[in-house]
Amino acid sequence: MREKIEYYIIKFILFLSKILPTNTTYNTMKFVSEKFYKYGKRRSSLTIKNLTKAFPDKNTEEIAELAKKSYESVAITLSEIILLLNDKLNLDDMIENGEDFLQKLENYTKDTTSGTVVVTAHFSNWELAAQFLPLHGYPIVAIGREGNNKLIEKNITTPFRQRYGNRNIYKKSALLGIIKALKKNQIVGLLFDQKAGGRNSVKVNFFGIPADTTKSIAKMKLKLNPKIIPIFFPRNKNGKYTPIIYEPVEYTADEESDKEIKIQKMTQRYNDILEEVIREYPEQWFWMHNRWRLV
Repeated sequence: MREKIEYYIIKFILFLSKILPTNTTYNTMKFVSEKFYKYGKRRSSLTIKNLTKAFPDKNTEEIAELAKKSYESVAITLSEIILLLNDKLNLDDMIENGEDFLQKLENYTKDTTSGTVVVTAHFSNWELAAQFLPLHGYPIVAIGREGNNKLIEKNITTPFRQRYGNRNIYKKSALLGIIKALKKNQIVGLLFDQKAGGRNSVKVNFFGIPADTTKSIAKMKLKLNPKIIPIFFPRNKNGKYTPIIYEPVEYTADEESDKEIKIQKMTQRYNDILEEVIREYPEQWFWMHNRWRLV
């Protein structure tokens, strides 16, 4: 029963967004995010703790301001996802310097025969890359967690993410799917910024704090040698996005002979790139996540 109620609430929200002005969606989600920040103390307190750990040089007021802006950033992202679901936003109109980005992506991937791993994070509007790339001829095999609500996952989330030729693989069965995709020289998309655990994680520094991070990217690089390309879509002050694409990360810690040390050093390199982007746009990362297991 709860699953159906949640599903129809989301359907109703999508319906309202479809018939109401675009600004209404943005304003409503901003209002909701402000209330979540004010009254959702567990999550907002974690956000403050994360920011305080990451930016020890900032005072209490600066941390609070960053926390509020991060909530607002999530509100904008959710608004845009709703509007994209209703075809009320044009992807190309949202992107600045898109042609330069696509040209670099073509240059970086044209000679590979062992696939590409696009690594990104819960940063800014993290769904944009998964929409913009396949729209322009670069379909992605996207790795993600299956949603708790099966109705929402089946009827809303999956069709949205599989637009333009994408294919979803859930984390619990990801490894074989990733290997098959890379052997077919396809593009695999992976968000690697959430805490990992168990045997497939390694502790590396993130903002100077040890963080359990997935080994998957480094292991794939060592095993199959795909291109590892970090991509992020930071939001500009005008509300549009200028995508950042890094040159393929070829580092394989050849100075080390121990495989586990190789993996740790390689994973550290990926974390360093993500940290660099977040420091440039600190309000646009998902600070509500318990990245360092602080509570």
